[in-house]
Formats: sequence, structure tokens, C-alpha cells
Amino acid sequence: MIDMKDLPYDLKALAPTISPETMMYHYEKHYAGYVQKTNELIANTPFENAPLDKIIFESAADIVWAKLYNQAAQVANHEFFWNSLSPKKEDYTISPDLANLIQKDFGSKEKIMEELLNKGLSQFGSGWVWLTLYQDHLCVESTSNADTLLVHPEHKPLLVIDVWEHAYYLDYQNKRTAYLKAVTGKLLNWRFASQQLS
Repeated sequence: MIDMKDLPYDLKALAPTISPETMMYHYEKHYAGYVQKTNELIANTPFENAPLDKIIFESAADIVWAKLYNQAAQVANHEFFWNSLSPKKEDYTISPDLANLIQKDFGSKEKIMEELLNKGLSQFGSGWVWLTLYQDHLCVESTSNADTLLVHPEHKPLLVIDVWEHAYYLDYQNKRTAYLKAVTGKLLNWRFASQQLS
């Protein structure tokens, strides 16, 4: 059985960029639903007492477990997403190592934010936009629906942004551009990204 992880901040903490209502539905309904469904699917199976990462890796490799992979991957993606955001100004500081990579591969943090925006807008339907380290280079990548880069060890996730509509519809309706600009400009947890890098 897997457990829901606590948010690293209060439901109200990301307002006004992300409202308490959106966070409540996102965390208590959508994320909780993925956790519940994952637990239902692993009951009385070899995965029943397995940790989440093992469930994801092994279910991704076998089409028989596709439904389980989708649910478990959504749990992991959401947990990574909660940590990719922060209301604390001190979390917006970039470590020297990450700053050097940003300068080398993108030229500036603004260029990364622009690429995250563009990748998020070009993602057809639901999915996720990632800042990753791949072969010692920073990259911006996307995955569709429930797919996760966490099953690809060569792609090391640093940050992720949820571009499923439930992440922003109450606040921004269908304006994904406004949502992505607000999140990239105000909430990204660069301290978390720096920790993932190290």
C-alpha cells in the first residue's frame, strides 16, 4: 500500500497564482484519486507491498500492467510537481552549479522559462513539461498523459509542470499560456531543482 504524501506547503500558500480551490481539488481529489486507484490495483498482487518507484518501473515494462502504470505514474508525477513549486522567496535561488549549466545550455533563466512555456503550449492534450539533465546538458522535455520521465534513468528530472487542465482550469479556464507564464515566473522552486542536480 502506498500513502498520500503531505503537501510541502498549505493549500493557500500558492495564491493568487494558484488558488486554494484549485489546490484543494488537485490535491484532495485528483492526486488522492490516483493514490486510491493505485492501491486498489496493487491489492493481492506482487506489488501490494512494493514502494512506488518499484511499482512504476516494473509496471512500465509490461503492457499487462498498463492501467497500474498510469495510476502510479500520476502519483509520482504529482509528488514531483508539488516539490517543483514553492511560495518561499528563498526557494527561488539557483545554486552556482545549476546557474553554470543554465548559462552554458540556455544562456539565461529567462530562456529556460520561455522554453518551458513553448513546450507546454505545444503539448497536445494533457501531460507534463520537465526541466531535465540529459547527458550533462539541461533539456526541456514533455511527456503525454500519465507518462513519466522517472522511468528513464538517463533523463534526470529537476522540475516539472503539470499541464493537465485540472491543474489550472478553475483559475485560468482554457488559458494555458497565462497559467504557464504565472507558474514559471512566480512559483518554480529552483532550490529543489538545484538539490535534484546535486
